[in-house]
Amino acid sequence: MSTATLVPITVNGDAREVPTGLTLPALLHRLDLDPEQPGIAVARNGAVVRRAEWPATPVETGDEIEIITATQGG
Repeated sequence: MSTATLVPITVNGDAREVPTGLTLPALLHRLDLDPEQPGIAVARNGAVVRRAEWPATPVETGDEIEIITATQGG
């Protein structure tokens, strides 16, 4: 049984609860996205977060996260 405290956030408009202490790469992993994959952009509370800053960017209570993944095709 997990004792992790959950915090409410919004990801692409959907309410979620995630464990405290997540960084952006850990959040992407929880969402089954590979943070090393090219073509992913993340905004936190309306500001784009540079990929180099993801590991040091915590996910905090009430954050509004937008994740955009580029797709190919026509």
